[in-house]
Amino acid sequence: METSAVLSVEDLTTSFLVDGQWRTVVRNISFDVKPGETVAIVGESGSGKSVTSLSIMRLLAREQSRVEGRIWLNGRDILALPEKDMQTVRGNEAAMIFQEPMTSLNPIFTIGRQISEVLTRHKGMTKAEARAETIRMLEKVRIPNATNRFDDYPHQFSGGMRQRVMIAMALASRPNLLIADEPTTALDVTIQGQILDLIKELQEEDGMSVLFITHDMGVVAEIADRTIVMLRGDVVEQGGTANVFHRGQHPYTRALLAAVPKLGSMHGHAWPLRFPIVDIGSGEASKPTEVADTVDTRQTPVLSVKNLVTRFAIRSGLFGRQTGAVHAVENVSFDLFQGETLSIVGESGCGKSTTGRSITRLVEPYSGEVQLDGYNVLRLDQPSLRAMRRSVQMIFQDPFSSLNPRMTVGAAIAEPFLKHRLGTRQQAQDKVADLLRKVGLDPEMMDRYPHEFSGGQRQRIAIARALALNPKVIVADESVSALDVSIKAQVCNLLMDLQEEFNIAFLFISHDMAVVERISHRVAVMYLGEIVEIGPRAAIFDNPQHAYTKKLMAAVPVPDPERRGLRRSAAIDELKSPVRPVGYVPPQREYREVTPGHFVQM
Repeated sequence: METSAVLSVEDLTTSFLVDGQWRTVVRNISFDVKPGETVAIVGESGSGKSVTSLSIMRLLAREQSRVEGRIWLNGRDILALPEKDMQTVRGNEAAMIFQEPMTSLNPIFTIGRQISEVLTRHKGMTKAEARAETIRMLEKVRIPNATNRFDDYPHQFSGGMRQRVMIAMALASRPNLLIADEPTTALDVTIQGQILDLIKELQEEDGMSVLFITHDMGVVAEIADRTIVMLRGDVVEQGGTANVFHRGQHPYTRALLAAVPKLGSMHGHAWPLRFPIVDIGSGEASKPTEVADTVDTRQTPVLSVKNLVTRFAIRSGLFGRQTGAVHAVENVSFDLFQGETLSIVGESGCGKSTTGRSITRLVEPYSGEVQLDGYNVLRLDQPSLRAMRRSVQMIFQDPFSSLNPRMTVGAAIAEPFLKHRLGTRQQAQDKVADLLRKVGLDPEMMDRYPHEFSGGQRQRIAIARALALNPKVIVADESVSALDVSIKAQVCNLLMDLQEEFNIAFLFISHDMAVVERISHRVAVMYLGEIVEIGPRAAIFDNPQHAYTKKLMAAVPVPDPERRGLRRSAAIDELKSPVRPVGYVPPQREYREVTPGHFVQM
């Protein structure tokens, strides 16, 4: 082991017991993390990076897993420690933050109590001392009004603020090593930027070492001193981050980097651009091609939204009287043309998903007009609404929750075709086979169940299902945000190919600005339920006018190691609340036209 290393991993091999057989998922990996250093482990789902971190912390089920090799932490081989001693190590010498803080925070205890418990247990503090130190830690991770929020519960915090609470808990006992497992993947781009800045600042203050697990190469470039690249349980490359980025030797490293969408890469391209698809064996990337221009804005829009308002009543008291309302969507208007992709971007809580659900009437709007094929969707009765859904379909973020686990994928894709009586069972089967081919899957897979597919394959199945009714409009709600970078590229290219073939209009809802720049014809930026800026993609990205649009752009991580010392100095306030009292009348908004078709809220 390296004597100066805080963490030294030697020949780590981890296996799981599957159907009575030991299956190795991490093979003979070795690396060091020095004091004050940040080491990133990168790779896609199934590469073994998270299993590596759980093996280090000894958090795998002992009956189902086997961890071999040696793991030295502060000079001790922690694989040889009894479990009782290991409990002292966790939280005291090494701490871990996970991707989803709600699975790590106990919903029935206040966040103050949960952090205080770490201090009373590991540091022997009194209740009063622990309370004072917890408030200090909450202030350190930039929780506004920390003293008053000590007694709040996890559900009262936004995703970004919950992740800050998790960091405060992890750092409460001042560990030498912080393991961060995908801590920013599920967060909005501005919150992600704040969390990355926060980890850098706390590391500088306390001299802490960080092991950062991620599949986001932009994040790696901004935070890591050294990078370890994993593929199917093996380390295929490791070295200084700048060296790995600029002179990566392994084809998979080059493939990962080539597949990353970069903000600004669309400059000079008039139409959406396909992503390069990379051969992992050779590291060679296909040349990206522009999507053909099929948009005719002189025609009648296929979808026209005017003054759409969606509010959710807040009721309280014994009789459930309305005491306020969440103004989720406020006076939103836009047109969508055949063959066009209009992207709606913004942070969680801005109303973008509610807009998509309101258009399809999965959520009932409060007022406004949604014209589809010349009729007002909001006035349709249930039979007419079912018929309307032939024209507009939705693809959701998590295909697993939108597919019935007890239904074969063939039956799931055929279901809308049969429900709308568009043909016989044999015709439905032929249609399913054709659709599976179109989305890049083998028709022989139709008899399998959703759990037998990867995340990327399930998303392709969800797309095939949406296409079964030959819709004119598809609302894609964060449909690629949970996918690995290479799978994301494939699914985005598939959507663009289908648009070119069938002239489909896409309403693409996302917080991934680099993907949005690549696939959009036009972009609408939402903040607190309102569109604050809308226009052609080039106008929005090359000449953003609204302060919030500029904030979104500035927060996007860029895969360039030269930015490692960057601090964004972004404001750390939570997104303001869209809750309004009963009788609240929103102000009338004025827009100015910056360039043709580019409007910004004044």
